[in-house]
Amino acid sequence: MNIDIIGDIHGCFQEFKQLTTKLGYSWDNGLPIHPQGRLLGFVGDLTDRGPSSLQVINVVHDLWEKQLAYYAPGNHCNKLYRWFCGNNVQVTHGLETTVAELEQLDNRDFKRVKKKFINLYEQSPLYQILDEGLLIIAHAGIREQDIGEFTSKVKTFVLYGDITGEKHPDGSPVRRDWAKQYKGRPWIIYGHTPTKEARLIHHTANIDTGAVFGGKLSAFRYPEKEIISVPSSMPFVPEKFRNFS
Repeated sequence: MNIDIIGDIHGCFQEFKQLTTKLGYSWDNGLPIHPQGRLLGFVGDLTDRGPSSLQVINVVHDLWEKQLAYYAPGNHCNKLYRWFCGNNVQVTHGLETTVAELEQLDNRDFKRVKKKFINLYEQSPLYQILDEGLLIIAHAGIREQDIGEFTSKVKTFVLYGDITGEKHPDGSPVRRDWAKQYKGRPWIIYGHTPTKEARLIHHTANIDTGAVFGGKLSAFRYPEKEIISVPSSMPFVPEKFRNFS
């Protein structure tokens, strides 16, 4: 299996286009298509905070519909889905930028984007098990013993990471470093926690390099196990990045 898995895009469509072009994909027909038939993978958090969330939704949905991409939802995807379903969610932590874009649309276009996103979200698994179980795409990661499980506890881990219930001073949740303890054979490709450089440890790769916070947008090439990145055009926000010891 030849796949390029892209970290949290968060509405950074320009960087997404630059990264896929750098990876050898052609946009001649409006979608990134690889001449050698490589596929794209997405670790979730397509939207929120960045300037072009709806463009990202449209392209990822259309790739997925043509079976040219694998998608696993992130916590921001889950929240947008609940907002579309009419649930009472707080329009904060980035969702407000996506909602502002949606509110610019006429009713027909709004319904079209809503339908695309709901189809993508509802018809994709919580995490992807690929290459005969040797490759997992899970938004915030997954424990080896949980692969194949879809309980509410596993869902919380996959969407939010190994949270302790405590909060950092800025209000963000305290998360344990699960990847440090991982001993499994499958490669687990995830994002969710922005780091200045992609972090490869014990067959895990965190590829959220904080594109929306002025870092980079990164991809993990499989089976090559290479990281390819492009710099972000967004303002740099150093306090959003986590340093692992």
